[in-house]
Amino acid sequence: MEKLEKEVLQVSKEIAVKFIETQRISPTNFAEIFPNVYKVVLETAIAGQKAVEKARD
Repeated sequence: MEKLEKEVLQVSKEIAVKFIETQRISPTNFAEIFPNVYKVVLETAIAGQKAVEKARD
């Protein structure tokens, strides 16, 4: 799970950077927004991982 968490963190950081570049996130609301981005990316990655495992069975 550690590898997945690292990848999720990296993707979440990249998304946050894009949001900052497009001025959708500012330094004042970053702490409020980033955990939500991380949570969505993590849930999506876990769901994808489960779908792959299910397809293998």
